[in-house]
Amino acid sequence: MEDLLITSPANPRLKALAGLRRRRVREAEGRTLIEGFEELDLALEAGVVPRVVFYCPELMHDAAAQSRVVDQVRARGSEVVRLARAAFQKVAYREGPDGFLAVVDTVTRDCSGLQVPDRALVLFCEAVEKPGNLGAMLRTADAAGVDAVLAADPVTDWGNPNLVRASKGTVFSVPVVSDTTEAALEFLVEHGIALVAATPDTDVEYTDIDYTGPVAVAVGAEKTGLTDRVLEAATHRVRIPMVGRANSLNVSTSAAIITYEAVRQRRRAESLSSPAPAADLRDIT
Repeated sequence: MEDLLITSPANPRLKALAGLRRRRVREAEGRTLIEGFEELDLALEAGVVPRVVFYCPELMHDAAAQSRVVDQVRARGSEVVRLARAAFQKVAYREGPDGFLAVVDTVTRDCSGLQVPDRALVLFCEAVEKPGNLGAMLRTADAAGVDAVLAADPVTDWGNPNLVRASKGTVFSVPVVSDTTEAALEFLVEHGIALVAATPDTDVEYTDIDYTGPVAVAVGAEKTGLTDRVLEAATHRVRIPMVGRANSLNVSTSAAIITYEAVRQRRRAESLSSPAPAADLRDIT
């Protein structure tokens, strides 16, 4: 059976897609959008089953190779709809669309539904405002093997299409939760996770503390940083040294720097604790 083909930009189904750009619509329907081949491909690898996938072969960068994604979602039982170029460009929200747009269920989870390992590495993001920054932190979390990202008192939602795009789809591969700051702090206490708060108001540099145990790296809102409540609850307050004229780094950059220091220390600790390989008698002369 051939896929449904929509050629008119005025088609009612396409108008409904535009509504998912608004948060209240996403929250009411429990759905969001994924646009882009790479983003959709990663989401599929993470086990996401789209409700519907819209595709446009004329806009694909490599239709012969990328059409496998269309076959993949069709095999999972997702509805598949082909769009003419004009119709797809009408619903695309990014410049230079590559012919893929999917409707998926929004990621919704609070702290009560989160499970982490005993020696967890967590990224704690309080009141981060810009979807692009939160998305960039998700890419860091995915690359660094972070066990969870907590959005405390979030300003944006995990389903924001700009966040999904900035995360390259890793919002579906990294365990994420949204909750109040109080609930997020309680979660850390209950699981014995130390809290390392990034702030310029300390003399302790971020490389001066031990991250090898269960730990959460906390960063705050772009303009105001972490609230007093989080700073008071912190096990350690650390700063990233700066010698330039600017008095702060982008929040996602700060999160990446400290997170990778934690990863470095943890890998080093693991290598030191691993027993040396047994000698091979054939090498002994």
